[in-house]
Amino acid sequence: MTPPPARSAEQRKKDVLARLENDKDVWVATASAEGLPTMVPLSFVWDDGTLLLCTRRTNPTAVNAADGCPAVVTLGHTRDVVHIEGTARTVPGPELSAASADAFAAKLVWDPRDEKAWTYLRISPHAIRAWREVNELATRELMRDGVWLV
Repeated sequence: MTPPPARSAEQRKKDVLARLENDKDVWVATASAEGLPTMVPLSFVWDDGTLLLCTRRTNPTAVNAADGCPAVVTLGHTRDVVHIEGTARTVPGPELSAASADAFAAKLVWDPRDEKAWTYLRISPHAIRAWREVNELATRELMRDGVWLV
């Protein structure tokens, strides 16, 4: 089977932005200060150029993010990957802007901002790569150092 033609970088960026606006769940990988990795699925909203997620404040992902840890986020399956590297930080519900909390609640039909057991995570991307097949690997980098390349 022949893979579909490679998409242009511009088309891949459009596809990535559409996924960030429309997908509801991502895989999030973080590590503790001791290097113990954890990867969990979390729901998210694309909010002002960042991923806004929510988890219990005692979960390893939230504990790791409290220190501004590196995070890796992936969307899609292995034949249509969006790979995001960024920095995670926790944002307690009372500190989150109303606009961000409203966007999260509207997209996910869940509003945890007043639930003390939960905290938001904000992941600021510094690298984004996207590819479907081997013919897109050479040009998969779409963002570097927080700046879109296309």
